[in-house]
Amino acid sequence: MTPARRPGAAWERRIRRAEQLAADHGAAASLLTFYARVLRRQRALYDDLAGAVLSGSIARDAEGISRAALALVDDVAAHGPPPLADDARGLIAGGASQIVERLIAYSRAPSDRDFFAKAILQPYGERLVDAAIVRSDRIGTPVENRCPACGGAPQLSFLEPTTAIPGDGGGRSRLCAGCLTAWPFRRVRCPACGEEDERKLAYYDAPDLEHLRVDACETCHRYVKTVDLTRLGFAVPLVDEVAGASLDLWAREHGYEKIELNLVGL
Repeated sequence: MTPARRPGAAWERRIRRAEQLAADHGAAASLLTFYARVLRRQRALYDDLAGAVLSGSIARDAEGISRAALALVDDVAAHGPPPLADDARGLIAGGASQIVERLIAYSRAPSDRDFFAKAILQPYGERLVDAAIVRSDRIGTPVENRCPACGGAPQLSFLEPTTAIPGDGGGRSRLCAGCLTAWPFRRVRCPACGEEDERKLAYYDAPDLEHLRVDACETCHRYVKTVDLTRLGFAVPLVDEVAGASLDLWAREHGYEKIELNLVGL
């Protein structure tokens, strides 16, 4: 029997991995140092929401979420890069009501460039999933390339030997940018446009990032980064994807657009 998932354990793994990678002083160390701070605040928000009465609707839950999220906004105002710190100070000046408006606007028209809405709603979305609360305001109708829990877009892909779609010969899953839910997805298919012609689907990697790669589509020119857990089993997809910032820069230089930006804007 598979052991029950312990609430909050995923956040602990993410924080430890971000701190470990930041300590390695690689090219993405500064990004990972900031991201580790954000993850710690997201974990605190996730914990705070454990005692909240949540409906599964952002519009109805926004007031309670915004109060719990103020600590995250305060931390970014004090320690974030200048553009985000300025945005945070504006939110603080507007009070909880401005955060409420921001969350509701995001729920109606999600943008992967809205750092604060994503940073706040990721732990909210994961809390709903862990509490088995059905999203009543999911985005669009259910489709294979969107999150089955909230309808969000995939932020990344990961490979592991234990997940495979029968007959697909793979073990690929997508990770939702909105609620951090993972779901299996066909190995040979573009998650943006659905292209299945192998000749139009390619991947690119770098020698110093053996467990990371760019999966790109020549039909729609979109891409997603993949974390290969069969190569590095202790990697944490959400964090290692951020550590592969150099691959994002390469993809942009070659004319590809990412399906969904991560929290550090890459």
